[in-house]
Amino acid sequence: MTDDQAASVYIVCGSAEEAETIATALVEERLAACCNILGPATSIYRWQGKVERATEVPMIAKSVQGQVGALVDRVRKLHSYDNPAITVWPITGLPGDYHDWILANVGPKKRG
Repeated sequence: MTDDQAASVYIVCGSAEEAETIATALVEERLAACCNILGPATSIYRWQGKVERATEVPMIAKSVQGQVGALVDRVRKLHSYDNPAITVWPITGLPGDYHDWILANVGPKKRG
């Protein structure tokens, strides 16, 4: 994997407001080119020995492998959960122009 390989980062947030706050920070700070905030989801999970149920808001951030570490660190700082769900998937089969757009909008601002 190379630093400029595109990546999707799936993040589960406690509310739509939290998802918007995190998404805005990631895009403004050029850690993600785009974040898609999805509709509420019912999550059923085991936490501290009990089966729990919660309404959560998933989001997907589009970034590159070279920024994933910083992106995950930033999400952890902004997130209300002790152990937020964050998974990273490499993107394959991406059209060149879309990949170029991600590269142009992540990392240090390019001088034109």
